[in-house]
Amino acid sequence: MSGFWIVLTGALVASCCAILGCFLILRRMALIGDAISHAVLPGIAIAFLMSGTRDSIFMLLGAAAFGFIAVFLIEMFRSGGVQSDASIGVVFTALFAVGVVLISLNARNIDLDLDCVLFGEIAYVQWSTLEIGGADLGPKAVWLLGFTLVVILLVISLFYKQFKLTSFDPALAAALGIPVALFHYVLMGLVSMASVSSFESVGAILVVGLLIIPPAAAYLLTDRLGLMLVISVAVGIVSSIAGYGAAVALDASIAGCMVCAAGVLFAAAFLLSPKHGLLALRRARSRAAA
Repeated sequence: MSGFWIVLTGALVASCCAILGCFLILRRMALIGDAISHAVLPGIAIAFLMSGTRDSIFMLLGAAAFGFIAVFLIEMFRSGGVQSDASIGVVFTALFAVGVVLISLNARNIDLDLDCVLFGEIAYVQWSTLEIGGADLGPKAVWLLGFTLVVILLVISLFYKQFKLTSFDPALAAALGIPVALFHYVLMGLVSMASVSSFESVGAILVVGLLIIPPAAAYLLTDRLGLMLVISVAVGIVSSIAGYGAAVALDASIAGCMVCAAGVLFAAAFLLSPKHGLLALRRARSRAAA
């Protein structure tokens, strides 16, 4: 039964990240997930210092607050003329360093495991369960990630055309009266929500792999956004299943194997994509040369 919960948790994380990752890749902002996953550390530390407990609700509130702060700072620096990659690098390294300093200054009072926060341990997900009225409803992570996925699906479904247009042609979207900045912040808010709701189960850093690799593989396989979203989610789910199987066989990190499995699928797409794959491009060049 533990294997089922582990795979389900991985699939939920992969699905949340895959959907949002598609829009990030189209906007050339794939590393924003990396920035948010690092920037939440001071929020986690401050939440623990204020509450004195490692309860998930306090941790998530603190992490979410700093996730939004990171997004706001990145956009402020970008609008001030700083290049996008530079603004992302400045914000996530500075906030991550603040988190490290807070933990080091209060090492005696903080019972936080940085390895757990950054790398997670999905193998233990079934031990932290949600109980209501004495009834065990299953792992908290599954419920939290399930709620996150429902919110993401609802928002993307309701405003699919707006997200699509602002991702492909923000100038046209603005000309049509679509509030581009608003939808940008909504998307960043969803990324922040997915990141902070995943760090307990798979770790903040490994979320980055699931946020980038499945959408990148899907990007190579289709030119249609709707199909890209479906393929991206499928790659993420297959990566979770295959990664868990590999981890059991190798007695290795489960979350790490899931991301490695996604990397293998990306390599296959990079080589075999019928239109953008390396082999297809070489055949096209050979025909052109002939």
